Amino acid sequence: MKKLILIFSVATVLLFTACTQETQNKLGRSIQNWTGTNGVLDIYMGEKLVQRFIKIDKLSTAEATQGTEARNYRYGYGYLDLNLNYKVDEGERKLYFEISDYATPYIFYENPGAVK
Repeated sequence: MKKLILIFSVATVLLFTACTQETQNKLGRSIQNWTGTNGVLDIYMGEKLVQRFIKIDKLSTAEATQGTEARNYRYGYGYLDLNLNYKVDEGERKLYFEISDYATPYIFYENPGAVK
């Protein structure tokens, strides 16, 4: 199971890095529509999961302050899941976060605990 998750994670990261910014934006919007308001963002360092945000309603692409160029990071609001259990526990707060499109290996998906 861990091997399958790792393969999926690597494939997803490669897919996003190979796409143009506009394609990434379109994919991001479709993923947001798919996850609704219960998205999960897993951030990796190498093969290790180091941080998880839950209950994310959308992952947005930053826009330039002047012009129409998109910046190379995404941002959003979510609860920092300190114990990685997909639930908001006591002491876990909603935070603003930013992730780099180029340097941060991440996966954004629907919370599996919320699927019925």
